[in-house]
Amino acid sequence: MRKINIATRLFTFFVLVLFSTSCQDEVQKADLVITNATIWTGNESDPIAESMAVSGDTILSIGNYQQVSRFIGENTEVKDADGKFVTPGFIDSHVHLLTGGFNLNSVQLRDAKTPKEFVERIKEFALTVPKGSWILGGDWDHENWGGELPTKEWIDDVTKDNPVFITRLDGHMSLANTVALELAGVTNKTLDVEGGDIVRTKNGDITGLLKDNAANLVWPFVTEPTEAEYEKALEAAMNYLASNGVTSVHHMSAAPHYNVLKKVRSKNQLITRIYAMYPLTSWNRLKSEIDANGTGDNWLKIGGLKGFVDGSLGSHTAAFFEPYTDNPSDNGFFVMPIDTIYKHVKAADKAELQVMIHAIGDKAINNLLNTFEKVQNENESRDRRFRIEHAQHISQNDFKRFSQLNVIPSMQPYHAIDDGRWAEKLIGAERIKTTYAFKSLLDAEAKLAFGSDWFVAPPTPLMGIYAAVTRRTLDDKNPEGWVHEQKITVAQALAAYTKNAAYSSFEEDIKGTLESGKLADFVIINDDLIKANPINIKDLKILETYVGGKKVYDINDN
Repeated sequence: MRKINIATRLFTFFVLVLFSTSCQDEVQKADLVITNATIWTGNESDPIAESMAVSGDTILSIGNYQQVSRFIGENTEVKDADGKFVTPGFIDSHVHLLTGGFNLNSVQLRDAKTPKEFVERIKEFALTVPKGSWILGGDWDHENWGGELPTKEWIDDVTKDNPVFITRLDGHMSLANTVALELAGVTNKTLDVEGGDIVRTKNGDITGLLKDNAANLVWPFVTEPTEAEYEKALEAAMNYLASNGVTSVHHMSAAPHYNVLKKVRSKNQLITRIYAMYPLTSWNRLKSEIDANGTGDNWLKIGGLKGFVDGSLGSHTAAFFEPYTDNPSDNGFFVMPIDTIYKHVKAADKAELQVMIHAIGDKAINNLLNTFEKVQNENESRDRRFRIEHAQHISQNDFKRFSQLNVIPSMQPYHAIDDGRWAEKLIGAERIKTTYAFKSLLDAEAKLAFGSDWFVAPPTPLMGIYAAVTRRTLDDKNPEGWVHEQKITVAQALAAYTKNAAYSSFEEDIKGTLESGKLADFVIINDDLIKANPINIKDLKILETYVGGKKVYDINDN
């Protein structure tokens, strides 16, 4: 073998040193490095990290400090997290974004405890708005005072100068005062509405209550907000979401103001990533928009369609196989015939659009699963990720079908601790066993995604995780958990708010976990979610929220 002389060895050594130094110099430097943190990555192969490097809107590296420190340059901001907990940005997979924003500045009725307080709040709010302007929102809950439904007579005397059309917190029942009913031409002679209910007295007089599709008798007469008012509501909504650690939302009712969303995006003023939905019945309009302008980008994306099968439990409009326990003549109803839903789903699916449909009662869920299965069998095979929004009351035989059909249950855990106060009196002890059945769905290997349904419930993921893990109802009457068999772990709830929610919008490759190459959307929390006592989770604080590597919320600034 030929010997290598000393000069050759020295030359080789110096070349390697120079090459190594050059490579060190060429390492991309981070804009931001988070150190000394407990980072829950969501990546099952490497679930906990200590440091993270961010360049622009993307994660460069994540791991221990030694792995990440090589990305620190002279202009890198290095943030010592002081042991705080970091999680991927929360993805709320079901919101009504602009309505939530508007409702932040409307009359607040959710926690009104008595009919008197309900009326007083409306009276006081009416004194603060111009005569003739509409009073909307409210999110009232008649269960707070025992279940008596409000009527127009409650509020007519205190709202003589303003049309009122306030909504129950589930969005499926609204109360109009006489001024609003007269503007809309709704009288005792108005005919009933398919897929809705005009609530009347025993004498046939209208009460002002309109359920589901019946609300469409009034909505066309409500004054349309200006573009400036829409933008103000959007800004309020995004700031509120950021304060709760929400970095992405799936906006279920975007079509009426999609141009506003596009305008704000064009000005680079979004701080929340938005997946915007059109109505199922407008699938061809959405297809035309995509054909003309594409599906959007990482900030504003379209491609999803939202439909309805039934209404809600609290309004007695969710569709069940068996009657409501408190009203044996009532099974709820479908707000759209199932054969009509099938036709729209099949056409939308052929157009390669994602379909997500509201179904709450066991009959509605079963019929919708049947529809999804039929469409899958008839249309060509593809990764379609059908979603059932809410999926609240599931028949025992239908759990496994979610995973078999790859149908995503898109659920809202806050509803469980809210409805759990009164659901049993509506559907009985047996049916509540499969109500908000998070564990049964996970055991059936369904891909569970979480959200809030804001404005119906607050967009507070920490409260949602608390709800899923403890199932302690809002009235504190179920300390061991309402239907405690359906409790899940913190890690499972976190996954539902992050990686599974990203999967539910075909975005798992860019967000939902904290990994190199993914978007730098993350949240810093004041204590370790995984190790915290579950009953304390609702009291933890969002300290900072980052979207695309930029801080959009800091608790110290508020």
